[in-house]
Amino acid sequence: MDRRGFLSMTGWGVLGFFPKQLKSISRSQGRVPPLEQCIRALEAGTLSPTDLVELCLEVIGKREGQVQAWAHLATDAARAEARERTAELARGARRSLLHGIPFGAKDIYDTAGMPTGYGSPLYAGRIPAADSDLIIQLREAGAILLGKTRTTAFAYFDPGPTTNPWNPAFTPGGSSSGSAAAVAAGMVPFALGSQTFGSVLRPASFCGIVGLKPTYGQLSTRGMLPLAPSLDHAGLFTATVAGMFMLWRALRKNVPARPAPKRLTIPDPFVAMCADKEMEEAFQRCADRLSAKGFRVATAPVPQSFVRLLDDLQVVLKFEGAETHRERWEKHGEAMGAKLAELVKEGLALPDRVYESALERIQQARRDFSGLLATHPVFLTPAAPGQAPRGLARTGDPRCNGPWTALGLPAVAIPMALSQEGLPLGLQLAAASGEESSLLTTAEDCAAALGFSAQAP
Repeated sequence: MDRRGFLSMTGWGVLGFFPKQLKSISRSQGRVPPLEQCIRALEAGTLSPTDLVELCLEVIGKREGQVQAWAHLATDAARAEARERTAELARGARRSLLHGIPFGAKDIYDTAGMPTGYGSPLYAGRIPAADSDLIIQLREAGAILLGKTRTTAFAYFDPGPTTNPWNPAFTPGGSSSGSAAAVAAGMVPFALGSQTFGSVLRPASFCGIVGLKPTYGQLSTRGMLPLAPSLDHAGLFTATVAGMFMLWRALRKNVPARPAPKRLTIPDPFVAMCADKEMEEAFQRCADRLSAKGFRVATAPVPQSFVRLLDDLQVVLKFEGAETHRERWEKHGEAMGAKLAELVKEGLALPDRVYESALERIQQARRDFSGLLATHPVFLTPAAPGQAPRGLARTGDPRCNGPWTALGLPAVAIPMALSQEGLPLGLQLAAASGEESSLLTTAEDCAAALGFSAQAP
């Protein structure tokens, strides 16, 4: 880890206590430490993969009854893998930064020999024959799949039982509900999600953690249930930016070091389009603080094609979603989920020319925006319209995230403040295609400048 990792503010204070203290501190806090601390403890030999898996299971045992983050726990398999990874470390055979790290995977990623039910009772007990690409990559890196986290049905808007670890009366967001909640509750160091509209960045904001939607195609989606293939992204959750940076480095080997741009641009009229009053005020305070800490924060108008992106994304989502789920809808109707069934009906009614025009406008928006990125390397926005909505019947509005999904650009959500009701509010940063390294470096600098440190009780 570079100096930024050691300077990052985390829910545990400033990183830097001795690894030998890790086990006692984590148990007293009642949660698994952030990913970067787990990695350091495993490197130092003060914690074994077996210890870490047992700690995860202990925290899950205490909190799962209320949070409901997990669709399936592979307890025996995870323990067996942990013993293997521990033995490898004893032989000096460390596979990667993620060696011995437990993780959860959203229940739309195929997992050989382990249920993948898509968050729907229609597919309960479905056992894939092979792992998805990202699961294969993580297993080869030495990470330990602890189990499958809950998702909204078929990764759309029909919610499951997962609650927000900050307050069970509120949604954790969706569709990556269980992954975000599991990390926020301190059950696991990292988890996999997916995003077709706002399903990583929004729950990260609602749960007060870090979510990364990489550049479109940077992480393989083969073996992940599709919704709208031209919009589907694999995504990641960690407790801290430092942990996300280490996770990204492990997944994308030989990532070049990038300087951290100190110039942040607020796209106009994005905030007015996106945020409620409380979020807008919190965002402005955040921008003011970043300015006071040496960042150059300015506002720049965005092309009209950018303003239209939400409408065009909706067209693509409906059209491609209908093609993806047509056969399921014809067989199961609303049993697949009332909101998804409505999506399919609307998508099947869309003429091809409407879909093709939406794709053309998205391509034009990408060309228009590429020019802005040459002089505005990082864009700064709210990560959600406000705090998590009360109740579990809805998972929140993804409109703050949709433009970055449609553009296929990398975006990261980090916590920045608490609402008046004591729930997290997230900050979103986006950058040019393939610039995850500089984006995360900037996000880490922003987190340090804001000095915001809080975790779910």
